[in-house]
Amino acid sequence: MSPRPLYDIDAVRRRIPLLRHTVPMNNCSQAPQMDITRAAAEEYLESWNNEGMDWDRWMAEVEASRISFSRIINASPDEVSVCVSVSQATSSVASALDFSAPRHKVAVTEGEFPTVGHVWLAQERHGAQLTWIPVKGGIIPLDGYESALDEDTILVSACHGYYQSGFKQDLAAVVAMSREVGALVFVDAYQTLGSCSLDVKALDLDFLTSGNLKFLMGIPGIAFLYVKPSVAETLEPTLTGWGGRENPFAFDVKELSWAPVARRFDTGTPPIFEAYVARAAMDFLTDIGLDAIQAWTEELSRALIEGGKARGLRLLGSEDPTQKAPTTAFLVPGDSHVIEAELRERGILASARGPAIRLAPHFYSTLQDVETALDALAEVLRTEVP
Repeated sequence: MSPRPLYDIDAVRRRIPLLRHTVPMNNCSQAPQMDITRAAAEEYLESWNNEGMDWDRWMAEVEASRISFSRIINASPDEVSVCVSVSQATSSVASALDFSAPRHKVAVTEGEFPTVGHVWLAQERHGAQLTWIPVKGGIIPLDGYESALDEDTILVSACHGYYQSGFKQDLAAVVAMSREVGALVFVDAYQTLGSCSLDVKALDLDFLTSGNLKFLMGIPGIAFLYVKPSVAETLEPTLTGWGGRENPFAFDVKELSWAPVARRFDTGTPPIFEAYVARAAMDFLTDIGLDAIQAWTEELSRALIEGGKARGLRLLGSEDPTQKAPTTAFLVPGDSHVIEAELRERGILASARGPAIRLAPHFYSTLQDVETALDALAEVLRTEVP
């Protein structure tokens, strides 16, 4: 018998209308809509339409989303800030650091999503010096950290999953190497969170951020930032707003008080509509079980790797399903966006990125979805690419 997940995948699939006519393999870019996320969005729209203004209820939903995210990463709600994007979360952290010396270096992997690298590059005018950890063949080798880290390193920026290939870093090893030189660790988990278990306390992370439109099954416009309490209390971000105050509703324009722990990284009016959707999706994933989701997505990755090899496709990244996010990337000739468009014509949603086409299934995907997507990609490459 073919392997199946530990949950009722048929019941899960009935909650995603897109599956009736399309094979979505693009979670590395955008999650499909579920009935519960649509219902959550409509709940906010109905509240706005019927009540006109209900800030108590809306702020309660923002707090509920903060709680939902904290459960996913094994943190407490006060250790989580609600942001509008990973760009904002990263910039908030960067604005709180002092690069004037003696620690002024930021070690950044070449596998960071560009927005993260750009934030650190922008700090060069404030005294930051960047050292780069290379990507080789879609993988970020750990030995690259050895020459990049020293006693002047203030922070290591290490994505959990490399957006282009899906390669997943060994965060425990990265933290251990960073601690040897006394550096903080900042992790962007956008390409993995929602597809695997991740415990910020067990890993001893200082910062972790993620948005919600990918494997967390939400929409753009909301993200979260975890900050270790002992670190948070030493930082005062200059990228701030009224939400980061000890008592935001005091509306005191002349007082810059700081909220406790990570809440001091909150900025302006929170993303309320997005919080409704994010909370519903994260609670749904928690109910399924992230360990069960990880086991199934690794099975799907194994099928993608083996199936791609059987069809003569060129893999980018690791061949080990346990060392990757659900994203599997295949190198293609020419313009990868043309390949993406051709796959869409065949009912397959994929995601082009640089020289590769990324196939990124999730907990609702089946092994038949994998076969269908691989057959379509092989056909496109055979018939459409000279």
